Amino acid sequence: MDKTIEDLHNLLKKGEVNSQELISESLKKSHEIQDKYNAFVTILDNAKETKVTDNLLSGIPFGIKDNYSTKDILSTGSSNSLKNYIPFFNATAVEKLLSVGAVPVNKTVLDEFGMGGTGTTGHTGIVKNPWDPTRMTAGSSAGSACAVAAGVYPYALGSDTGDSIRKPAAYCGIVGYKPTYGMISRFGLFPFASSLDTCGVLTRSVRDAAIVVDTMKGIDERDMTTWDSSNINLYKNITGDVKGKRLCYIKELCDINLYPNSNEELKLHLKNFMEKLETFKSLGIEIDEVSVDKKLLDALPSVYVAISCAEATSNMSNLTGIIFGPRGNGANVMEMMMDHRTKGFSPLIKRRFIIGSYILQKENQERYFKNAQRVRRLLVDTWKKLFERYDAVILPVGSGPAKHLDGSKDILTKDTAALEEHLQVGNFGGFPSITIPDGFVANLPVALNITGNCYDDENLLNIAYALESSMDYKNQIAKEVK
Repeated sequence: MDKTIEDLHNLLKKGEVNSQELISESLKKSHEIQDKYNAFVTILDNAKETKVTDNLLSGIPFGIKDNYSTKDILSTGSSNSLKNYIPFFNATAVEKLLSVGAVPVNKTVLDEFGMGGTGTTGHTGIVKNPWDPTRMTAGSSAGSACAVAAGVYPYALGSDTGDSIRKPAAYCGIVGYKPTYGMISRFGLFPFASSLDTCGVLTRSVRDAAIVVDTMKGIDERDMTTWDSSNINLYKNITGDVKGKRLCYIKELCDINLYPNSNEELKLHLKNFMEKLETFKSLGIEIDEVSVDKKLLDALPSVYVAISCAEATSNMSNLTGIIFGPRGNGANVMEMMMDHRTKGFSPLIKRRFIIGSYILQKENQERYFKNAQRVRRLLVDTWKKLFERYDAVILPVGSGPAKHLDGSKDILTKDTAALEEHLQVGNFGGFPSITIPDGFVANLPVALNITGNCYDDENLLNIAYALESSMDYKNQIAKEVK
């Protein structure tokens, strides 16, 4: 399914294709890529067509990350602790899409409970990259990225706590959009770190991302962090006119001389990024280099681990096997809970819970949790200062194309940590942030990211659309490297 939402809608309205035909094609493709890449927890073979209306999403299939609650449909969070869990309600974001006639055809694999950036820790196994099955998709929205890139449908839902929409999008050559925190209700999204979690979408074009989020956004009385976005219309305000806009990039992340152990992929990735900046200037955009304290940037990964693990430990204390999930064995409640958690969680999750519990101990809170919050504030304030002068910060995503599943040949050291993790600032500040493909390195897609100020999503997507239009990577379908 290699067409945009708008193209598919026009075909449906003209009667050149019907909803059931699109669904059948999507389901057929789902089974094909499941055998090759393991993108899905559940494929909904009984998906039925819906009435085609003037709404652009009506009658069109899509995918749902398996940490969104779906009524009467298995919702596992890609964890053995919920391997048989079938909710009795839909997440608000899902309900909004269903209400306009969108058709879910599968639930996609994620890193267990969203806690991972590799796409390798889901209880159903590793998600492979459709461009090269020896490479990662990244995570946690691994299955959603894989499926959209492979052409199963034009969009899939994701969630983003650190970069879980945007980096998988980068690795798979598609668009990943994390809106301003609270634009989309988190009701029915399995919580990981509540101050960071954001619902969003993976698509193959910026306009498609705007269409989907326009439908999903809005105030929800069941999520007190939502805000009134009724005056925001992302799709209608995409014009491509960006003359006079100002962007900046950070020298300490983009200067190849700061990476003494760089490999060829990193060199080519940064070279490609800097060349694209010159192209973008021809659109009438001003782009400046700025400096940010390297010590502050280097603190990013540690701050994220401290805050996210602490919040995860608290949020997931209800996963005991008593309330829901497979019941553990034991002579008493404590033994049953211990058995459930021992068998139900992967080693990665257990490590994160231990870290979170340690950080939250009374004697450790000041040193670890509160200090992490202070550095978070310094980072957010630094970006806020940039937004006083610039419309957005533009940066390369990660240190190159998708990493190898076996870890071979990848250069991941303390030198590249900030480059790999800078997308987390978007979550620290609740900033809207979008990743778009900007080229190829080693025949694999690479990407850039644009992050703007809170509530400035219209401006951000319009800039992203203009940049996308100046390149040739819109709506691309993954072609496996031979």
